[in-house]
Amino acid sequence: MNKTEQILSRIAGNPYIGLGKADELWSRYKSGQRSVPAVITEQSSPLEEIDYDVVICGGTLGILLGAALVGRGWKVALLERGELRGRDQEWNISQRELTVFLQMGLLSEVGLEDAIASQYNPARITFNGGDELWVEDVLNIGVDPVSLLEQLKQRFLAGGGTLLEHTPFKSAKIHANGVAIQTGNAENAALTARLLIDAMGHFSPIVQQARKGEKPDAVCMVMGTCAKGYDNNTTGDLIASFTPIQNQCQYFWEAFPARDGRTTYMFTYLDADPSRPSLESFFEDYLTLLPDYQDVTLEQLEIVRALFGFFPCYKDSPLQYEWDRTLAVGDSSGSQSPLSFGGFGAMVRHLERLTTGIDDALQADLLDSKALGQLQPYQPNLSVTWLFQKSMSVGVDQTLPPNKINNVLSTIFADMDALGDEVLRPFLQDVVQFPALAKTMLRTSTRHPALVASILPQVGVGAIASWAKHFLSLGSYNFFNSMEETVDVRRTTEKKQYYADRRRDALKYGSGGDYKPTKRSKN
Repeated sequence: MNKTEQILSRIAGNPYIGLGKADELWSRYKSGQRSVPAVITEQSSPLEEIDYDVVICGGTLGILLGAALVGRGWKVALLERGELRGRDQEWNISQRELTVFLQMGLLSEVGLEDAIASQYNPARITFNGGDELWVEDVLNIGVDPVSLLEQLKQRFLAGGGTLLEHTPFKSAKIHANGVAIQTGNAENAALTARLLIDAMGHFSPIVQQARKGEKPDAVCMVMGTCAKGYDNNTTGDLIASFTPIQNQCQYFWEAFPARDGRTTYMFTYLDADPSRPSLESFFEDYLTLLPDYQDVTLEQLEIVRALFGFFPCYKDSPLQYEWDRTLAVGDSSGSQSPLSFGGFGAMVRHLERLTTGIDDALQADLLDSKALGQLQPYQPNLSVTWLFQKSMSVGVDQTLPPNKINNVLSTIFADMDALGDEVLRPFLQDVVQFPALAKTMLRTSTRHPALVASILPQVGVGAIASWAKHFLSLGSYNFFNSMEETVDVRRTTEKKQYYADRRRDALKYGSGGDYKPTKRSKN
């Protein structure tokens, strides 16, 4: 019996069983032998009655959007396959991002305070053999999902929303005037809506059908624990590494102080090649390396929760569904960064944009696939990060110097730090902006030309060419967004206004123009 089985089997609920199921899914992704569901079908005839304006499938992050939409006066039903309750695992985010809950009237100041479980400062960035960087007020807020989701749930219900727990999505039929949804709950087996929103995450059956079983372009493998017993629990790590390449992987780490202990993650970027190790093998590496990483022994820790999984990502993201009256949001859409996979942070960042856009689409009855596709547009600031992910991964047949990736990252982060907060801080919060990226690339290429040249054979000419295209698009989005901000022209029809507003949103968010730095007090 290895360390993974010994430790996980002792935790409440025996997560070792769940790890085995996750490994079975990972094996299917590696082999390419996944069945493609056919949960969405189309029918030309109209529905006789429509129960709701919107049905949201997936409650964990769907409740954010559900609470916002009932606040706009829409009739909304939310399907959740289990009980709608947050996990006992804090979500880390920055303070500036949380203000959206106050601005949208979803939480009171008291409620927001109650949802904040922990805060810490500072956070570290370090790579094996390089200097340490320390930053403040980045991902330093630990949000209690139990409190947050319960407050949003009550606001949703008070606003007239219908919550259907223990009601998994089964299938949907797209009609000319609405969607007929079948569930796995006999008491609420069928319901209809004008619009179906998929918030079921990476492994949503609708996503699987839309992706047609294609292998992901990359995967982020994540292992971690929530544990008590750490002697030093006052600072965190945003990204750290202390080992060279091993198992054709570069391991990275995160650590966050929590209200009841400390959460640590080990993650790595890789492809879904059949030769890649199992999740259990990665978890064994996590447990083996954790003592050195945190200067602890496994015996002194009380592990209360095990965290594991893999996040598939596709270059064709955000995902636009081909069917009318369907929209993917959150992890289902792939709109989160391929570097951080921060689903909660991405949902919060886009919450106001999505709420307004869906509200506009419902009012104008613009619910065809083309119109809804405008709500998940191309975002060059996400696409450019693919090259960064590529440079942080190792192909199964690649041979790289053991500390190559650490050296590259240490140099680039040092350059960003030297360029100041306006360059470093947005990047750490999943926001890539053209001026900051251009400054970083210029500084790194002129000061470290040999290092930059060494990256080229690692990532390949094709990846460089693709990145250049997205980089130029990012520059154009930045330029046109600055132009759009000076003009506010009202269009003659609802349809024209809808498309104009979505274009403005695409430029704003696709350029990182939605990020507004906060003034920090000087020590």
